[in-house]
Amino acid sequence: MTRKGKYLGGGLAALLAIPLIVAVADRGGFAADHLDPPARTDAAVDPTPDRAADITDIYAWHTADNLIIAFNFAGPQATNLPAVYDRNVLYTLNISTSDSVTNPAFPIRFRFGTDAAGNVGIRLENVPGVGTIEGPVETTLSRNGVQIRAGLYDDPFFFDLQGFKQTQSTGTLSFDNKRNFFAGQNLTGVVLQIPRALLGTNVQKVRIWGDTARFGGQI
Repeated sequence: MTRKGKYLGGGLAALLAIPLIVAVADRGGFAADHLDPPARTDAAVDPTPDRAADITDIYAWHTADNLIIAFNFAGPQATNLPAVYDRNVLYTLNISTSDSVTNPAFPIRFRFGTDAAGNVGIRLENVPGVGTIEGPVETTLSRNGVQIRAGLYDDPFFFDLQGFKQTQSTGTLSFDNKRNFFAGQNLTGVVLQIPRALLGTNVQKVRIWGDTARFGGQI
């Protein structure tokens, strides 16, 4: 199983003067990022990497009315490659409306599949205010104010890998903020926009984390 969390903390709420705090699995523990764990997801280590189950990042932010979450996986990859839709991977996006990081109020589960004509679709369960929703990928699915889209996206992560390696080898900081290893690379993502009112009454904080599980085994 891979899990991914990222701490955004109270500064976001203070900056926007909105009382919702988005804290994404800020307590230590399991983590994942691009090509992690390497033994299962990095082609340099495993010649048959499980890219579909590799969570790259989870991003979350909010407006006055909506919570927006981007659950990204299967990256980075060249722009001439298609999105990755593996029907044998179960993705779970957990939203806790309390301090709990083990008992989410909304464990949103989603999987991909194909119809008889070979068209790829996505099915999501436990979506706040909606329950179950399904439809084709690369299409915005809408119901009760919720909007969901699965598809191929530009990898939004920024990192100077060359500078990181130079810093490791020399002990001298060598980062360059104009050098981005992930520029011009893609990944597959599922983006959700959920009205804050659907999360419950007087919700002041949410914690968000995700995991993947492969049918027949886990990473």
